[in-house]
Amino acid sequence: LEEGAPTQTLEEQMIMAEHLGKFIAGLKAALLRIDNKTYGICRVTKQLIPKERLRAVPHTTMTLEAKLQQKK
Repeated sequence: LEEGAPTQTLEEQMIMAEHLGKFIAGLKAALLRIDNKTYGICRVTKQLIPKERLRAVPHTTMTLEAKLQQKK
């Protein structure tokens, strides 16, 4: 290793792997929703999720408004 080179601890790598696993699972679920023709429909409000939100978070299942209400 070069001096001063950033290194990741095993714990950091495990956390990153867990996040990536959840992201991949979300994308696989989104592909299933595409097959079922339910992709882009909010599971809370049953309204269409705006394209901008789907571009930002392609695996989302809720509109931003529904997500914010859920956090309250």
